Amino acid sequence: MRDLRLWVQGMGCRRCVREVTSRLRDVPGVTTVVADISTNTVRLAGSMSDADVLAAFKGTTYVARIQ
Repeated sequence: MRDLRLWVQGMGCRRCVREVTSRLRDVPGVTTVVADISTNTVRLAGSMSDADVLAAFKGTTYVARIQ
């Protein structure tokens, strides 16, 4: 299992957090998603790939960057 931390630009409200966490929960291999709205970060745990995680944001207004 690995841990991954993302910075997500545009995740500034509770609705945004729900949308981002919902998208990330659907990524194959993700077992845990914890979002922090105050820092615009999301911590993930699981066996997911970086490419799959970043692909979850394709077609959205969010910009995600792996930290």
